[in-house]
Amino acid sequence: MLFKTTDGGNSWQTISPDLTRESPGVPASVGALVPKGAEKQRGVIYALAPSFKTVETLWAGTDDGQLWVTRDGGKNWADITPKELTAWSKVTQISASHFDEQAAYVSVSRFRINDVHPYIYRTHDGGKSWKLITAGLPDFGPVDTVREDPVRKGMLFAGTENSVWVSFDDGDHWQSLQLNLPHTSMRDLWIHESDLIVATHGRSFWILDDIAPLREASAAMANAAHLFEPAPAYRIQRDTNTDTPLPPDEPAAANPPDGAILDYYLPASVSTVTLEILDSQGHLVRRFSNTDKPDITEEELQKQLIPLYWVRERRQLSTDAGMHRWIWDLHYPAPMSTRHDYPIAAIAHDTPRFPLGPTVLPGTYKVRLTVDGKSYTAPLTIKMDPRIKTSVAGLQKKFQAEIRMASIVTDSVQALLQGGSIRTQLEKVSAPASASTKEAIEAFEKKLTALLGAPGGFLAPPSQEATLSRVNGQAGTLYAQVWQADAEPTSAQVEALAVIERDSSDVLKRWSNFKNTELPALNRALRESKIQEVQLEADLHPEESQVDEE
Repeated sequence: MLFKTTDGGNSWQTISPDLTRESPGVPASVGALVPKGAEKQRGVIYALAPSFKTVETLWAGTDDGQLWVTRDGGKNWADITPKELTAWSKVTQISASHFDEQAAYVSVSRFRINDVHPYIYRTHDGGKSWKLITAGLPDFGPVDTVREDPVRKGMLFAGTENSVWVSFDDGDHWQSLQLNLPHTSMRDLWIHESDLIVATHGRSFWILDDIAPLREASAAMANAAHLFEPAPAYRIQRDTNTDTPLPPDEPAAANPPDGAILDYYLPASVSTVTLEILDSQGHLVRRFSNTDKPDITEEELQKQLIPLYWVRERRQLSTDAGMHRWIWDLHYPAPMSTRHDYPIAAIAHDTPRFPLGPTVLPGTYKVRLTVDGKSYTAPLTIKMDPRIKTSVAGLQKKFQAEIRMASIVTDSVQALLQGGSIRTQLEKVSAPASASTKEAIEAFEKKLTALLGAPGGFLAPPSQEATLSRVNGQAGTLYAQVWQADAEPTSAQVEALAVIERDSSDVLKRWSNFKNTELPALNRALRESKIQEVQLEADLHPEESQVDEE
C-alpha cells in the first residue's frame, strides 16, 4: 500500500489499496527450492512517479509486474498494466513526462525469471496503451532506470545492468552514452540543471557535466557547422595553495576547466576556424584562430627550468571534422612581457604562464564562431564568484586599473625591445666612420641609454627622470598586485597608478620624439659614412623569455 504524510512524517494516511498481485505464483527458476506458503507471498510498491503538472496525479509500479495511476490524489486507482507484463516483472522505475500529463516512461527488469532482455515502455494516453521502446539497446541488459530530460522534449536517458544510453526521439532509437563509465549496474539517473548524474551499484556516483550540447544536437548538424550555447561560466581566481605537488595519499580529481567551455561541431574538415568573444557593446575581448602561433616556441620551452609536465599544454583550434572544445580563461590578451614566471600553485599539465591578461567583468557576452567565412553566434553569461563580496563598482575600478597597467606594460616593453634592437644594430657597426659620425653615434647611444635605463631601473629614486625600464618594472609590479585579488584597488595603489601613468606619458613622449628626431639624424650621419642605417622594427616580440620559479 501507499502512504502519505503532510506533516513531515508525524502522521500517515493510506492512499491506496494493495497494488500488488494477489497470487504472483512462483517462478520456474526457483525449481524445487520453493518455501512453504510462497504462493501467497505479495510483492511491494517499488516505483513511484509524481506528476510534474499536478499534485493529484501519481504513477506507481510494483516489483511483481503491476502498473497503476491515480488522478485524484489516491482516492481512485486505475490498473494500467500492459498485458505482456507478467508476474515477477519488476517495475524498476517510472518517469512522468515533464511536458505531457498523459505521458510516462517505465523501465522493467525480468532477470529474476532468467529474462535478461531490456524492457522500456512508453505511453502517451495515460496508460491506455503502451509501446516497447528498446531499438538500439543490446539484447543483454535489464533496465534499472529511465529518465526524461526536463528541457528537451523527447530526449531520454536509460541505465541498464551494464551501461548508460540516450535517445533523442522519445525512445524510438537508443545509442550509447557510456564514455568512460565503468561497466556496472546503473541503478538510478537524475538530471540536475545541465548535469546528468548516475548512481551505480558499487562503483560510486558519476556526473556527466553539462548536457546542453546533447540538448542542442540535431540532424541539421550533419550538413552545417554548429556553435553550442555555452553554460554560464564563473569568474574564479586561481588557487594560491602552495602545496605542490599534493601528497600521494591526498584524494584528488581533476577540477573543471578554469573558464568558459566553448563547444563547436564541424561536419567536415575546413580551412579556417576562429572564435571571438565580444562584450555587451560589441567590442572584441579575445580572438582565437587555428592559425595562431604558440605564445612560446618549442626551443624556448626546452630552456625553462621547471619540468615541462607542469606546463599548460599548448592548444590550437581544430579544423577537423567532429566535436571540439575550447576553453577561454576569461582573460583579455596578456600584456607583452620580457619576463615570465609560473605560479607555485601548480597543476600538472595545466599551469599557466604569467602574466595573464586583465580579467573580464561579470556580465553578458557573445561568442562568435567563424568557419570558412560563415559565422555563428551564441550568448555567454559570466557570473561572479559567489564568495566574493566586492561591489560591482569596485570590480570595475579593478578592471580599469588592470587595463591601464597592461597597456603601459605593453607600450613600454615594445619601446624597450625597439631600443634593444637599435643598440644591437649599432654594436655590429664595423665600417670606418668619420670623427663626427663617431661622436654622433656616441651621443645617440648616451641618449638611448638614458631613455631605456639600466636593468632594475624601476628601483631608481622617484626624483630621477623616468626611464622605460623603471616605468615597465613599476607598471608590471602594480599590475600583478591588482590582478591577483578580486578587490577594489587600495588608495596606495590608486596613487601609485597615477604616478606610473604620469611617468609613462612622459617617457613614452620622449621616446617618440627620440625616434622621430634623433634616429633620423643618426641615420643621416651613417649614410654620409657609407654605414648601413639603423632600422626601427615596427612590431617586436621577446626572442627569449626570462623564466623565474617562485
